[in-house]
Amino acid sequence: MSVRTLGRRASFWVATAVVAHTLLASAAPSMTYRLYAAEWSLTHTMTTTMFAVFPIVVVSVLICFGDISDYIGRRTTMLAGLACSLLGTLCFAIAPTVLWIFVGRAFIGVGVGLSASPATAAMLEFRAAGQSGRASSLATLAQATGLALATVVGGALIQYAPYPTRLNYWVLLIVLVIVFGATWFVPRQPGSEVPRRWRPKVPSIPRGLGQIFAASAIATISGYAIGGLLMAVGAQIAHDLIDSDNALVNGVAIALFAVAAGVVAIPGKRLTPSAAITVGGVSSTIGMALLALSTTRHALPNFVAAATAGGIGFSLMYLGGLSLINTNAPADHRGGVLSALYFAAFAMQALIVSLLGVAATAWGLGGRGGSRRYRHCVA
Repeated sequence: MSVRTLGRRASFWVATAVVAHTLLASAAPSMTYRLYAAEWSLTHTMTTTMFAVFPIVVVSVLICFGDISDYIGRRTTMLAGLACSLLGTLCFAIAPTVLWIFVGRAFIGVGVGLSASPATAAMLEFRAAGQSGRASSLATLAQATGLALATVVGGALIQYAPYPTRLNYWVLLIVLVIVFGATWFVPRQPGSEVPRRWRPKVPSIPRGLGQIFAASAIATISGYAIGGLLMAVGAQIAHDLIDSDNALVNGVAIALFAVAAGVVAIPGKRLTPSAAITVGGVSSTIGMALLALSTTRHALPNFVAAATAGGIGFSLMYLGGLSLINTNAPADHRGGVLSALYFAAFAMQALIVSLLGVAATAWGLGGRGGSRRYRHCVA
């Protein structure tokens, strides 16, 4: 008996949920890094390494499996990615030692590496005719939504529910199971499989697409860099600046990045890709400067402004870069080109966050609480 599949519109929204999961799952630990640091006496280098494991694994997966969805289909690849994210989240939920955290981050990295580009490609392929701009803006909004949910809902559960280092992940596990179940009923798109033998290889760019890809990659890398900084140490910066041990308050402060990104995503689709990248680049530069200023001057308004400017910059640059790829990449190579784009973004994110961890351990984060011990009571 044949399994009934979802319609085109429903499949589009399921693919959007898979895109949202990439930041929901990857950002979920952001609010618990301080708790792990307190529980296991970890340095800034160790906590940022926890974060950096994720983009490093994503890059490794993209090297080996970047274009696999062009061969075996978007649905199959998304399911494999979601399964790995489920395993990683389970590791976090039951982690007895720091080693389990690293294993969990690695599995989530595999999950995001497998599912990010095919989910984005599936959104474009299931979109209504002539709606490529809408697909790009909704992909940006989906990532922003995932990030906001990770910090706000995670912060609320950590602060007001029992088991602050566990319950957050059990709730995420339930969400991922639902998304996995919905993805199971997504149809196999015609033309998403290429009748060629697949073999592992570095993501490549079709001839003639080099300059367009370079512009897209520079934009996406810049947006992901400031996002990585906020996710790796944002909770600690917010904690020191607000001088609050309330995880929800700190989570809301970080979520300003995602809120700003989500608010600008829809109107941003009216801009041309080049205009979106230019405006986003200026906003990201301002955001990075304000973030540095907030840590040296211990000024909460500067941090709020940094998160807002950074969110706008991430949204517009990611939107502009994605629109360039969606408009110009050939359909039978779209998964591979998107993988190459994510490859560049996550590789640079891993490098920047790792360097930040070393610097933070050596010189602190610049706030009054930079050298003090984390005070959150861990249950």
